[in-house]
Amino acid sequence: MDDKEKGLIWEEVSCEHIVQNEWIDFRKSAYRFPDGSVFEPYYSYSRRDYVVIVASDTDGRYICVKQFRQGIKEVTTEFPAGGIERDDGVEYGNGRAYAEDALAAARRELKEETGYESDEWEHLLTVPSNATIADNYAYIYKAGNCRKVTGQDLDETEFLNVELYEPDKIEKLIKEGRFQQSVHIMAWLLSRRTTPEFPQ
Repeated sequence: MDDKEKGLIWEEVSCEHIVQNEWIDFRKSAYRFPDGSVFEPYYSYSRRDYVVIVASDTDGRYICVKQFRQGIKEVTTEFPAGGIERDDGVEYGNGRAYAEDALAAARRELKEETGYESDEWEHLLTVPSNATIADNYAYIYKAGNCRKVTGQDLDETEFLNVELYEPDKIEKLIKEGRFQQSVHIMAWLLSRRTTPEFPQ
């Protein structure tokens, strides 16, 4: 970090943990800006890192899931995704207390949510999920030539259907605003720019 960047840093001068349990750390902070003024309240939260998998089967169809998302109160179409398991009993924090690495999590989530497995994996990007208010990261993977090996093995809070789509269908859903997860759209666009041996 150069001196110009250092001059942009906010200093956290107080922090109240409004909700802090095994699922989330939701905070209210006060920050001192570079000009010396103090702003509050500034709300942020901590959740665990997660994976998103752009997976295609042996016929070049993309494996998507449909599920209800309470934030927008709609059933969404998106790619398989899920949290990286931790070994410290909480669902948040970037202390990296993980029981599995990101690729292992991607393999597990793909199989649990869809029943598919792949031997062809590519890490596309690791990116902050929402750098403005959250500290967790999304690990984006591409999986090719996936094959169905089992049924779903869903968590008690998961209710989702698996759908197979041709690339043109995903493009249409995105343009129509019916593929609603922004990180998943980014994952799709990245996947289309990468290695040619994967179905395009």
